Amino acid sequence: MGNKKVFVSGCYDMLHSGHVAFFEEAARYGDLYVGIGSDKTIFELKARKTVNTDAERLYMVKALRVVKDAWINSGSGLLDFEKELRELKPDIFFVNTDGNTPLKAQLCKELGIEYIVSKRIPHGTLPVRSTTMLRKECRPYRIDLAGGWLDQPYVSKYYPGQVLTICIEPDYEFNDRSGMSTSSRKKAIELWQTDIPEGDKEKLAKTLFCYENPPGTPYVSGSQDALGIVMPGLNKYEYNGDYWPESIESNLDSDILEWLEKYIWLVPLYPRGQSYNVLADTHIDAVSVKALSDAARCCWDAILNKDLQNFGVQVKASFDAQIAMFPNMVNDDILAQIEEYRDSVLGWKLSGAGGGGYLTFISEKPVEHALQIRIHR
Repeated sequence: MGNKKVFVSGCYDMLHSGHVAFFEEAARYGDLYVGIGSDKTIFELKARKTVNTDAERLYMVKALRVVKDAWINSGSGLLDFEKELRELKPDIFFVNTDGNTPLKAQLCKELGIEYIVSKRIPHGTLPVRSTTMLRKECRPYRIDLAGGWLDQPYVSKYYPGQVLTICIEPDYEFNDRSGMSTSSRKKAIELWQTDIPEGDKEKLAKTLFCYENPPGTPYVSGSQDALGIVMPGLNKYEYNGDYWPESIESNLDSDILEWLEKYIWLVPLYPRGQSYNVLADTHIDAVSVKALSDAARCCWDAILNKDLQNFGVQVKASFDAQIAMFPNMVNDDILAQIEEYRDSVLGWKLSGAGGGGYLTFISEKPVEHALQIRIHR
């Protein structure tokens, strides 16, 4: 490939075989340059401290034979490497699927840099590795598929309904503030230190919900967050004007869960901003809440019947009902991303309350540059 310059950027904490395989794959395209996120940047994006300092991570990455040079990025946020990228002027920017974002792709387009997304292939027969999987704090995340917001009494008081969630394994470095119950997950780590204890899952979820929302909490997190990361598999929660659901129905049928894993795709956006306010300019009434409730009920039936077309339709219907009530869930960037995929997928929604995070697509065909999830059993 000659002397093309290839640039990659990331955290590279707890250096493992997955990192090395990624570097080797990138280096096949030319001389490899590595930008490393500073301790401060990683804390801002992941809401946790690194195991190894940026000085240690730089030392280890520079020691790899496939790395031409490496440095600590001087910026902050998702584009902390922008200054170095402009100075290096690489031919190729190489990213992992979980590191792929529209912001990076757009920057490369502006600068005339080829943008390549890795297939995340482990070396030889070695297992797939990620830093998240190797950390002690290795507990699931939650994605709501339909009905989100009905766990808030100020919504379900207008009309009762269901919230559907799936509990997913932490196979990727999911961003903080991504709408996947990351705040409840951090509280679970505070409460239980390592993994979720054995025992009655509903009681454990209620303990977590109370711990996250002590008396006097100004904004009470919906209980689907705590339930979603504690209850394995696919779950349906019935809400009727209270914080806690009237009933819970769980589905751990392997055929259903494998079917969901096959057709759900996540495309990264960016973390929600700290000043983001989804509760501004809401339009909540009985008509819009009933539309959300109906979509969630029909979505559950579509899943149990493995009706893929209707599953996609009802996920989109749930999302449409949500943004009718909470228009600040979306912005021009998010709408532009949806428009890009509109004609090639069956349905879509955001991973949580909006403003960033991940776009969840329902698609029979593989979605380019998307992640596939693994449901926690």
